[in-house]
Amino acid sequence: MIHEAFNPDGVGVDNGNYFCMPFTPEEAELVLLSAPWDVTVSYGAGTAYAPDAIIGASTQLDFYDPAAPDAWRHGIATAPVDYNLLERSEKLRIDARRVIEHLEQGGETTDDYVVRKIRRVNEGSFEMNSSIREQAEQWLEQGKLVGLVGGDHSTPYGLIRALGKYHPSFGILHIDAHCDLREKYEGFIFSHASIMYNVLHDVQAVERIVQVGIRDFSAAERQLAEESGRVVQFDDQQLLEAEMAGENWDAMCRKIIDALPEQVYVSFDIDGLDLCYCPHTGTPVPGGLKFNQAVRLLQLLGAERRIIGFDLVEVSPHASDNIDASVGARMLWKLCGQTLRSNHK
Repeated sequence: MIHEAFNPDGVGVDNGNYFCMPFTPEEAELVLLSAPWDVTVSYGAGTAYAPDAIIGASTQLDFYDPAAPDAWRHGIATAPVDYNLLERSEKLRIDARRVIEHLEQGGETTDDYVVRKIRRVNEGSFEMNSSIREQAEQWLEQGKLVGLVGGDHSTPYGLIRALGKYHPSFGILHIDAHCDLREKYEGFIFSHASIMYNVLHDVQAVERIVQVGIRDFSAAERQLAEESGRVVQFDDQQLLEAEMAGENWDAMCRKIIDALPEQVYVSFDIDGLDLCYCPHTGTPVPGGLKFNQAVRLLQLLGAERRIIGFDLVEVSPHASDNIDASVGARMLWKLCGQTLRSNHK
């Protein structure tokens, strides 16, 4: 499938779609949703502006990928962006910031000053999740693959819930600096730090979550992971020790993939990478994967498993530095390519 007027080797012309692709959602095999939302971020904000920034940066990509040659010809489309989410995010972010400041000054989530603010944030987050879920189900019902571009890491919850309706069993490859296994963090039920906790409790179709690159987490999160029976962790220290012992990256990747079932959803938090690739991400942590390590893991995953969907989150664009958006666009391209490739083996 290719439009005759589209030249993949030509100059990228910003048409409002990721990668300047000419496909409509109805004719494409993969549909990309956008979630301009970062209400509950607890440190640096800005990820709500990532979808537009990544669309802009994606005009600079070349389309040939030796690991997934011509996979894009199956069609990558951009669903209409709901900018009401962005407007709602900006308003609720004010409430969330006041709650966080109150807690950082020693307050409690039960204090009168924050109770109503927390309730408004939780209600707004529930509506956001419902919107994403409805958008995802619209395309899943038509047999499409669906990916999501955030926004913060709370945004894929609706997509994962939707996939749980259409797939009785699947695993999640979770690349991140954080476990995101906190319960109701800072009073926010749908916190960016609670996405995997919520998935464990609400999406029974998820039989395994394999976390890679994590390096900043609480003792309670580690305990939950060890006791759940559904979480496997390859933390940053473990990966480093394996490398120092002479184990090559392909061998580690195969261990990671062996822990996953046949069908896999990829949740890719950009802060799972080394900070040189994402210096402005919301909660930066030293360490992490190199870009090419992450790409190699996705390549092997695409060859050995079926990728049923994915998200790319926590990209935080910066006005005077385009590295975050540029890296985000390129990682999104790799995710798209390997997802399509894995469904056409």
